[in-house]
Amino acid sequence: MIGPDGDTGCLPVMTRKRGNPNWGRPILLAPALPTEFELRVGQLQLTEEMYTSSAELRAWCERNRNRCYAPEWLLGEWGITVDLNFSAVA
Repeated sequence: MIGPDGDTGCLPVMTRKRGNPNWGRPILLAPALPTEFELRVGQLQLTEEMYTSSAELRAWCERNRNRCYAPEWLLGEWGITVDLNFSAVA
């Protein structure tokens, strides 16, 4: 029965939307996160000029040279070589 305002009393039929609703929209890029090297430099409160004179940073770079990013110029300054074929998987 149709009510006085034209309402049938039934719920509206929901049609299924098809396709990708994000089609044509640009992909949102994730924010860049700091590297472990940058986190360590921040913990040590070093400026770029202080990198080469820091014994703690050099020890960290020697321990993590095959695992974490460190600037090539800094590794070259200290004579630290990186094993390009290194794999943590046994």
